[in-house]
This record gives sequence, C-alpha cells and structure tokens, in this order.
Amino acid sequence: MRIVITGLNGTVGPKVARVFRGQGADVVGWDRSEVPPDDRNAVAKYIERTRPDAICHLAMGSEAWAGVLARYAAANDIPFLFASTAMVFDASPDGPHRPGDRRTAKDDYGRYKIRCEDAVLENHPGAIVARFGWQIDSDAVGNNMLAHLDQQQSRDGNVQASRRWIPACSFMDDTAVSLWALIAGRERGVFHLDSNARDAWTFDRIALAVRRRFGRERWAIEVTESYTHDQRLGGHENRITSLSDRLPLQGLGDRS
Repeated sequence: MRIVITGLNGTVGPKVARVFRGQGADVVGWDRSEVPPDDRNAVAKYIERTRPDAICHLAMGSEAWAGVLARYAAANDIPFLFASTAMVFDASPDGPHRPGDRRTAKDDYGRYKIRCEDAVLENHPGAIVARFGWQIDSDAVGNNMLAHLDQQQSRDGNVQASRRWIPACSFMDDTAVSLWALIAGRERGVFHLDSNARDAWTFDRIALAVRRRFGRERWAIEVTESYTHDQRLGGHENRITSLSDRLPLQGLGDRS
C-alpha cells in the first residue's frame, strides 16, 4: 500500500511513518518547497503522479488544501485520514466529549481545526477524522507533553499541573498504531483516540506518572486548580491502548 503522509517533519509524523512502514506500507512524504500546498494545480499533479492507495493528512495547512486532498481521495475511492484535535471542544460545556457533540472551540487553533474538518467531510463524506489529544513520547522534542514539562521545569523551576483537568492524551506510538488500523480497515467517520478516556486520570497524577516513567526526578510538581476541564474524548475507548497500560498510575501517593 502506498500512502501519502503530509507532516512527516512534524511531531507525530515520524512515529506514524515508522509504524506504517512496519506494516509494509510505502510511505511518500510531501515537500512543501516542491509542491506548495496552496497551489491547487501543483497539488493535483503531485497526487496524480504519486497515485497513492491512501492519504494521511497530518500537516498544518489551509482548509483548502485539506479539501483538495479529500476530494481526490473521494474521487478515487481511497481512504483519507485527517488528524484533528481534542481542542475542537471548549471547556464549556464540559466533557467527556463524544464524536457527535457540537464543537465549541473558542481559540484560533480549535476553530481552524473545525474548518478543516468541515472541508474534509464536505469533499469526502466517507473520510476518517481522527481526533486526539496531547501526545507523550520519550523523544522530548516538538509539541509533546514530556518536552513541554521539561521546558516548564527549566524555565520556572517547577511543573504546574491542575488537578481539575482531565486531559485527552496518548503515547505517540499508540496513536500511530490506531491511525494505521483506521486506514487499513477503510473506516469512515469521526473517531476519538484518547488513552485517558477510560482511566480519567487528572493532569497532576499524569505528571507524576510521567516523571516516574521517564526519570524526571528533578521536576518539582506544583498541584494547582488553574484549569478545569474534563477534556476526555469518549466513544472509541477500544480503539487505542489505555494510559494505565503505559504509565505507572497506581501508587502515586505523593503529589509533589
């Protein structure tokens, strides 16, 4: 199976490519310098030349680009997956959020992702929209939880973690495996991939578990009540490995 994956230089892209290649896929990337996403003719010619069996759209880019890719996939009856986010939901109304719930984002990023979702589904009603939360990975680079908390500790001398926030989050490798299953199974519709959906651990507890798992003893975790949100993405708990299978969540009596 030949799969075009956009966003191979992003946070999640390299992990997704590794998992897909491990399943025997021929992964083809997208070089923006050669194929500008906003040049519709260039986009169409590249896709026609590549002739993928599926498209996995992970990259940031305009909703018009997402729509063009989705339209090609629909016309050629191939799977199309768009990577979306838990941030399409605001904290009010509170979660857990279900796939069919009204999207309530108020920030620019969440509203941008809503527009992209709409563009994808308007052009390909059978597309996969995969929403997921904050990613965790041992490579402490990019936009992942470990890197963020490392930076916060270095900058502020502590890690602030709200006990009133239940975040949507998963390990990158588990997210990648779930994305592969959706594409290989030719699934359709909106899917929620959240390893914390079943466990419902608060952020302060997760921060403690991440500290233990990755040997970050230097982290001084300060428990706060600064953010209140049950951000969990419910509805497809069986589609991704649970957080409790990856982190030492039990026996974390000390919160600091």
